[in-house]
Parts: sequence; structure tokens; C-alpha cells
Amino acid sequence: MSWDYEKFVQLSDAEEYFEFFQLPYDQKVINVNRLHILKKFSEFIQQIDENNPELSNSDKLSIYRDALEQAYQIFLDSTPLEQKLFKVFKQKPKNVITLTELSSD
Repeated sequence: MSWDYEKFVQLSDAEEYFEFFQLPYDQKVINVNRLHILKKFSEFIQQIDENNPELSNSDKLSIYRDALEQAYQIFLDSTPLEQKLFKVFKQKPKNVITLTELSSD
């Protein structure tokens, strides 16, 4: 399949990416996990670009399609909290003491 790279770089919405790559998706899943899917997709794209600088744009798009599908699949089986893609999920609340931090004297 042939995709237009110039059109790809102009996409911004999750639905646009799925439609561009002609991938099926559940709107309810997108509504709940939109930012997380796009963040994971972005991470995959970065890895693809770093590890394969010699790829043509056409080849990249083919791999990007698989990456988007994989990012979507992750959130069918997992939650944003489990994936911890954003800083807010990685931060420990300041007003919480875990049991491992308690010691008996």
C-alpha cells in the first residue's frame, strides 16, 4: 500500500491516524485512551526513526502503521495507569508514606 508522507506529517487527531492507515478502531477506546495511544505511538515512531535512519518514507509509513496498531492494542489489554507514559503517573504523591518506608524502632 502506498501512503503520502506529506499528508501523514499533517495528521494530528487519533482518528485521523487510524483512518490514514485504514486501521479499524473502537471509538470508545479512542475516547478513553486517546492521549496515551498517541504518546505510545510517538515513542514507537522515535524508536523506529532512531534505529532505521536509512528507511525511505514509504517504508517508514508501513512500519508506523504497525506501531499505531500495537499502541492501540496495548490499551485494549492495559490501562494508562499500568503503562505510566506521562509524568503524572510516575510521580509519588508527597503526602503518602508506603509501608516499606516505615520502620520499627
